[in-house]
Amino acid sequence: MHKAPHTIGAVLNPFAYIADRWTPSPRTLRRAASAALLMSVAIIVTGGAVRLTGSGLGCDTWPKCTDDSLVVTQAQGFHGVIEFGNRMLTYVLSAAVGWFILAARASKPWRHSLTKLGWTQFALVMANAVLGGITVLTGLNPYSVAGHFLLATGLIAVTTVSWQRTREGDGAPRPRVPGPVRKLAWALIATTLVLIAAGTVVTGSGPHAGDKSEIKRMPFDWAATAHVHAIAAWLVCALAVAMWLVLRVVDAPGDTRARARDLLVVLLAQGAIGYVQFFTQLPEVLVAAHMLGSCLVWIAVLRLALALRERSGDRAEAPARDEERLSAV
Repeated sequence: MHKAPHTIGAVLNPFAYIADRWTPSPRTLRRAASAALLMSVAIIVTGGAVRLTGSGLGCDTWPKCTDDSLVVTQAQGFHGVIEFGNRMLTYVLSAAVGWFILAARASKPWRHSLTKLGWTQFALVMANAVLGGITVLTGLNPYSVAGHFLLATGLIAVTTVSWQRTREGDGAPRPRVPGPVRKLAWALIATTLVLIAAGTVVTGSGPHAGDKSEIKRMPFDWAATAHVHAIAAWLVCALAVAMWLVLRVVDAPGDTRARARDLLVVLLAQGAIGYVQFFTQLPEVLVAAHMLGSCLVWIAVLRLALALRERSGDRAEAPARDEERLSAV
């Protein structure tokens, strides 16, 4: 039976074709994971810049920028440039995710778990691109805007896990702390998600609608939602302090305790920014810093949770794969 020409194989299965000819170093794989994580944060921060500059409808349709132009035109002005620039950044994010998928696929041996994480990242990017288009087509509906941010937060979760997984093996996870401590970590994650969700309600009912025109807002009192958000923040802080203390009591590894300390530092900075922006009528610069802080808090929480277990270099998956199976993506 004749083999298919190399060119046909490259078209039908480009990832396998490249993997047969390139083996990335562990350092390259880690850099790819770092790039995907960095870009997942950058897309949130630049998306915030779109909203805070009132450029949410700078491109007034989707997927085109205008009814007659795929790209921004001179008539769109500054707001069009900001909105279109954020759209273009999605391609940079997609390239970073694609690099990670390819590096995971080309690693020897093939790290299937990392490849799955990479494709999950890609699915989230595509889903959020579509939701971003719906957000524009619905005139910046605040619920769509909130969903757009929450999907981006989900992307950060997956890229953070991917980043961590490139620094450990594929063996079964082994706990480094007692069970009750791990349950406390799950409570911290759940409360942080409530905090982030409450933050989207504050945004959806607040003054920065994303455009200078009359934009529909969530029908909630902004001050009341801000207080609910603050209560959730204090709960996260209390759980973080409890985690830091408990890790010392159970004599957890030094790197795990360092992650708890890092979380406390980030929470302290984020809380300070939050209160200052509240009492200074939400200046754009501080709101942008608070959005970045939200990303950093979420990453710090996840890194702490991931530090409570370890994976050896022993592969959990069967090492023997026939050649035909390895040729699949």
